Amino acid sequence: MLPLVTMKTLLRAKCFWRLAIPGSVRELHKDYRIVPPQNFSNYESMKQEFKLETPEYFNFAKDILDQWTNMEKAGKRPSNPAFWWINGKGEEVRWSFEELGSLSRKFANILTEACALKRGDRVMVILPRIPEWWLANVACLRTGTVLIPGTTQLTQRDILYRLQSSKAKCIITDEVLAPAVDAVASKCENLHSKLIVSQKPKDGWGNLKEMMKQASDNHTCVKTKHDEMMAIYFTSGTSGTPKMTGHTHSSFGLGLSVNGRFWLDLTPSDVIWNTSDTGWAKSAWSSVFSPWIQGACVFVHYLPRFEPTSIFQTLSEFPITVFCSAPTAYRMLIQNDMTSYKFKSLKHCVSAGEPINPEVTEQWRNRTGLDIYEGYGQTETVLICGNFKGMKIKSGSMGKPSPAFDVKDNPTKTASTLRGNFYITGDRGYMDEDGYFWFVARSDDIILSSGYRIGPFEVESALIEHPAVAEAAVVSSPDPIRGEVVKAFIVLSHDYKSHDQEQLKKEIQEHVKKITAPYKYPRKKTFPWFGPLLETTSLLDLRPHLHNGGVIFPLFQDPSRLTVEAKTEGRTFWEQLLTGKPSGDVGFSS
Repeated sequence: MLPLVTMKTLLRAKCFWRLAIPGSVRELHKDYRIVPPQNFSNYESMKQEFKLETPEYFNFAKDILDQWTNMEKAGKRPSNPAFWWINGKGEEVRWSFEELGSLSRKFANILTEACALKRGDRVMVILPRIPEWWLANVACLRTGTVLIPGTTQLTQRDILYRLQSSKAKCIITDEVLAPAVDAVASKCENLHSKLIVSQKPKDGWGNLKEMMKQASDNHTCVKTKHDEMMAIYFTSGTSGTPKMTGHTHSSFGLGLSVNGRFWLDLTPSDVIWNTSDTGWAKSAWSSVFSPWIQGACVFVHYLPRFEPTSIFQTLSEFPITVFCSAPTAYRMLIQNDMTSYKFKSLKHCVSAGEPINPEVTEQWRNRTGLDIYEGYGQTETVLICGNFKGMKIKSGSMGKPSPAFDVKDNPTKTASTLRGNFYITGDRGYMDEDGYFWFVARSDDIILSSGYRIGPFEVESALIEHPAVAEAAVVSSPDPIRGEVVKAFIVLSHDYKSHDQEQLKKEIQEHVKKITAPYKYPRKKTFPWFGPLLETTSLLDLRPHLHNGGVIFPLFQDPSRLTVEAKTEGRTFWEQLLTGKPSGDVGFSS
């Protein structure tokens, strides 16, 4: 069943440990800029003044976007685009809210007429950072169809699973992924419409660019109730395949006002650039709802792969005032020479998706004179905690709780995450004496790598399909750039134990990339020797104890390397930890 999350109270201090964090205040860079908030005076006033009223009927396209169109026509909004796209090769697209409205109404007519979609039907959209992705978002809002975004890294198998489990009736993608869709379409009984974004026609597909030329922009937006389903996001879990998380028209359309107004602190004069992948909820956060709630300009760079030089050039050449990116991006950026670039318009930097290192924020501040305001939330929520303008920034902290709000609920599926008025995030943290929250770790096995959520089960399932793999367990492993990476512990099949292990590692990595999305492949692999332990214990049972190479005792495949004392100590450790029974010698290295 599809979960929709309820939170009457996002966080309460009493659900975290309370302790002080020692630390010193470092000397600020000579160009350090303190930019005052534009939409509030301080944190306390923000908490007191924020009230979220949910009307019976609400549609973001009609009640927010079309109202900004009226403001434009009345001359009450700055001459700032609503949408600004570049591809780094000289091509550029700028739309006002009026133009965005006209084009999205054409798209809406294509969905309801050519695709024969009805209110509540589900539409899967797998597109890179191109303008049509934003039009698809708004067109789905106008028609009451349910948007299901997907990353362009999805494989054929991933697409099949999502189409079947979501029962999507329409898919929109480009010529890169169209063959993968065609390969599985016959297995998806609900799928009856396929739209392709391409300069050339493809059999069995409607060509969106050509259809847009003929479509009328005369369309009446449906009247949706605030608690109707608006979008579905697939998010990885500890066990099983990715789960569907649903959001209503109000949960993001109204709930993300806390992001846009307070954390991003946007106004109609701002230009925000968020580098998130279009397949994730973070794009909804900072590339759709939060900016447009505030009437700001959404800036987009096609950027097929992350290139620090392109980031620096774009921040220097365009009037971007707010920059939002994952901690991994900031880690990569500070490793490059920035001295020849000046970010004259930039005044606010934010980050979310994974914890950011204090060293990274310090170096960014020293290079740019700007703090990075870290935020914390989940696919199921909007901003839960954040560092807001006007607050003292404690490097490494995710700040203080954002204003409380309500999100519609499916109680059957989400009961395990609720304790009274508390939403249990699955993350562990603590609060210091000043009320700041600090992230410690996930309480489950989810891996956060470069902002991606990766469930170990998905990777383990791909691994065991390789003939060399008898058993596999996947855990997170620390990484200085990506925060965490996937590490696989593999027990080899008998016929492969004599094979060259370095070559086998590469072969298995390539295998996983073909089976599931490439960002999930194990960057680290080891073939440990578990001895007779596996006669009574599954390798998956060991997963909680394998982090960082085995927590206390990293495992090795050759017990002959160890002393008798080491073997005895290791055997005792594992016996107590897992079975309580003698299980033979277990190799480890201290």
